[in-house]
Amino acid sequence: MTLAQPHGGTLVSNVIADNERESFLKELSRVPFLTLDARELSDLVLLSQGALSPLSGFMDRQSYLSVIERMRLPNGLLFPLPVVLSIGETLYRKLGKGDLVALKTPAGQIVGGLWVSDLFERQIEKEAAEVYRTTDRAHPGVHYLSEVSPFAVGGTVRALESFETDPFRAQQLTPDESRRLFVQKGWNTVVGFQTRNPIHRAHEYIQKCALELVDGLFIHPLVGETKEDDVPASVRMDCYKALLSRYYPKERVILGVFPGSMRYAGPREALFHALIRKNYGCTHFIVGRDHAGVGSYYGPFEAHDLLKRFDFDDLGIVPIFFDTAYYCRLCGSMASHKTCGHSEDSRILLSGTKVRALLREGIAPPPEMTRPEVAEILIGHYSSRVDSPERVA
Repeated sequence: MTLAQPHGGTLVSNVIADNERESFLKELSRVPFLTLDARELSDLVLLSQGALSPLSGFMDRQSYLSVIERMRLPNGLLFPLPVVLSIGETLYRKLGKGDLVALKTPAGQIVGGLWVSDLFERQIEKEAAEVYRTTDRAHPGVHYLSEVSPFAVGGTVRALESFETDPFRAQQLTPDESRRLFVQKGWNTVVGFQTRNPIHRAHEYIQKCALELVDGLFIHPLVGETKEDDVPASVRMDCYKALLSRYYPKERVILGVFPGSMRYAGPREALFHALIRKNYGCTHFIVGRDHAGVGSYYGPFEAHDLLKRFDFDDLGIVPIFFDTAYYCRLCGSMASHKTCGHSEDSRILLSGTKVRALLREGIAPPPEMTRPEVAEILIGHYSSRVDSPERVA
């Protein structure tokens, strides 16, 4: 087996070459501009690096509707989530096909440009119902849709290599870079692991189980926008580094960062995460319990069920499905329902809510659930939040 082929067959790079940068910035200074929000900026980074291959830009109406309705691009290629750029109504009425639009950060930095291929109105209610399977605005993905303009612009993008808003650029590996690194290490098979949470013993267990099957493990935490109550990316990165330095074989694990934002789209986003890791070169992908879920909107194994609907010709990557992992006192080790037959009262399995409550009180969760080094970092984070002036106020 060799590294996975990019989704659609080719990595699509949309980065401005150094010798074009100055002339392109000059051209962009003379055209209308769009200010991107945090999710759109993340999508621009992914589009520029080829992580969203085969996309060359933000979706037009035909692609948008095709993805919402059947989880495929118009050419039939599997693609479960819309990648859309919203636009204010005033600019929407002024632009035409073929126009160039500058893309800016909220601070006003030009980060790229888009050539307009389509202007259309999003079907917000339909998008929420199909992608998130709910129209409840308490769902963070639906809430986002309720806040953005319903008008959208599609078109090919070109982007600068890095922006001032990208604090993790030094720790990123683009799909080209990850592939070269995997080849340098002699890896033919690589399993990818997506997470937005601090790493804990259950994660460690399923990662090491998967590592028994392949040459290397690519831990690829998401560092784009997440919910307000999620642990910040910088804290999570400290946890990953502490764990990797002590408990993993250094020559068989790579830590990168994934600059995408969370949609919290459950099963569809699990499929999205798997397809994206193909572009980074992964041949396998870990799908855990309630992957990309939030609250009780999705069943714990609905992501498994969705990915099992597609064969390798569609996916191009091998999903590895894991049950709920826990520490069994009678086994004396981490286990799951697949490997342990003991009763529930022998298991140490704490909810995320319970773990956060302990950490806020400065109490380390049981070492069977969280390594002491990780618990120390998280306790420090929660205590600093409680002690900060804005929290006290």
